[in-house]
Amino acid sequence: MQTRNPPVLMVGNFLSASVKTRFVCEELAKRLSAANWSVITTSCKHPRLLRLADIVHTAWSRRHDYKVAQLDVYSGAAFVWAEAAAHVFRHLGKPFVATLHGGNLPLFSQRWPRRVGRLLRAAASVTTPSPYLQHELEWLCTDMKLIPNAVDLSRYSPRVRAEIAPNLLWLRAFHRIYNPNLAADALALIVPEFPDACLTIVGPDKHDGSRESFVAAVAGHGLTTRVKIVGAVANDAVPIWLNKADIFVNTTTIDNTPVSVLEAMASGMCIVSTAAGGIPYLLRDGDDALLVPPDDPGAMASAVCTLLVDKGLPPRLSREAIAAAKAHDWSVVLPAWEALFHAVSN
Repeated sequence: MQTRNPPVLMVGNFLSASVKTRFVCEELAKRLSAANWSVITTSCKHPRLLRLADIVHTAWSRRHDYKVAQLDVYSGAAFVWAEAAAHVFRHLGKPFVATLHGGNLPLFSQRWPRRVGRLLRAAASVTTPSPYLQHELEWLCTDMKLIPNAVDLSRYSPRVRAEIAPNLLWLRAFHRIYNPNLAADALALIVPEFPDACLTIVGPDKHDGSRESFVAAVAGHGLTTRVKIVGAVANDAVPIWLNKADIFVNTTTIDNTPVSVLEAMASGMCIVSTAAGGIPYLLRDGDDALLVPPDDPGAMASAVCTLLVDKGLPPRLSREAIAAAKAHDWSVVLPAWEALFHAVSN
């Protein structure tokens, strides 16, 4: 006899309609629903106070409609939302899974160890998509489960880059922690060696001045004709853009397990990334990517030039990236979530 799936409340960033970025929790909720789970989600409210109110209201008012909850935990202001939800769950006696996200969470935990520790102790289970957070927060939680971020490999057309051109792609949101200016600064150093080098920028604007700063940097380097800013694109269009370029540049200063990098791996792109936060736990330098120090245009440019000069390197990195992405397919990840929800609800 098949075990009945317990109804789940998911608390996270269900904001794709307003911010044009699709978060992991949204895809997980969609996958669970398709697998015959009853799923309630919160919150799609963007303003902070409305978001907090919506999370608390949903957790309380729908208390008879869910048996277990899944709570995304980020640092900064978002941690307050997680604390509020956890307080409601404790009061109701509802078991919840705390899922840790964000490359800045270790620093936040050092600053607020009691707050973070209290939330983690209240959780029936703690998960993270990153071995980085698993390692960095072991002092607060010794029994953290690793459930990777997932991608649907069937959406991508993996192509081994046997020969590559100097066409670079950057896929992220315009925000200071993603440091888009590094891509412009590196391109300026690549062009003298490879005059046909170009850069495509894909992603929404977070309106913190990063886009304006990037445009100024591009103009200052005289690269305006070599850089194309696409802006936000639909989730279904991402594989198309990944297939148009050969080299993926990830320029972040703080990171964890970015889905954009997983998508680049699944597409077989040659990846050059900063070694920020959890990136070295996701990518292996010299095996499936080239890693460089954060905020170092010279190192990033040198890595890209190495890819373009060493003809044997791109196909090897590309093949290894495609192989590594298989561990992140939803066919592997979704059953892990389902098993955990069943275990926690019993």
